[in-house]
Amino acid sequence: MLSLFQILMLILDIVWFFIIAHVIMSWLINFQVLNLNQQFVAQVWYGLNRMLEPLYAPVRRIMPNMQGLDLAPLVVLIAVYALRIILTNNIAMFY
Repeated sequence: MLSLFQILMLILDIVWFFIIAHVIMSWLINFQVLNLNQQFVAQVWYGLNRMLEPLYAPVRRIMPNMQGLDLAPLVVLIAVYALRIILTNNIAMFY
């Protein structure tokens, strides 16, 4: 069962990394450091959007419209971190 705990923590770490990469990439695109006309940048950007949109969509439905400010990644990051805390505090269940 410890393997299950480690796999869950790995999945949460990967999700955390993808969200951070998505946020940083969105800033770089908005400040025109990265250009979506470049094929590699566009593929990475659209791939991250397709992976993370199922996580962001329910949060965006619940949160009020903030005009140009999207706080869905922050809420999802907090949820991922909360899940890590819950799993770590209940590690005894995996033994």
